[in-house]
Amino acid sequence: MIGKKTPNVTLKTRVRDDSIGGDNPYRWEMVKTNDLFAGKRVILFSLPGAFTPTCSTYQLPDFEKMHGEFQQNGIDAIYCISVNDAFVMNAWGRQQGLKNVEVIPDGSGEFTRKMGMLVAKDNLGFGMRSWRYAAVINDGVVEQWFEEPGFEDNCEADPYGMSSPQNILEKIAA
Repeated sequence: MIGKKTPNVTLKTRVRDDSIGGDNPYRWEMVKTNDLFAGKRVILFSLPGAFTPTCSTYQLPDFEKMHGEFQQNGIDAIYCISVNDAFVMNAWGRQQGLKNVEVIPDGSGEFTRKMGMLVAKDNLGFGMRSWRYAAVINDGVVEQWFEEPGFEDNCEADPYGMSSPQNILEKIAA
């Protein structure tokens, strides 16, 4: 993956718009991945699902906590992408109290598929989801790649370590 351009996919997101009012002040916004990555050095990390144990206990919270350290090492933004819809990703982001990491819904799995990371997780009742990985992306090009071992459909294990923020920070700070 290193040296490859990320796919340009349009993602359907929901953004807060106070001009709407009411109990659900959100509107649809189409976001192109090229726009997310253009002119920036970012970390993109992907995980099997919002509200799942490893993702909610370690991976997302640790990226949030370590945001300042990543900024000190030349990272402009941190994005968490998952094959979940915008409603789920937004609710998870609020539940996690995110201020620094932006959650991105890949509801149909198109970006994940084009990255070559879409796997079946029917053994867990999930359907098609993302394999756990992370990348440092510089202006839309993969600079560093962190993929968990054992990539396969219906993997019995949920490896976590290569894509941890601690591992990524160690590599980019070196």
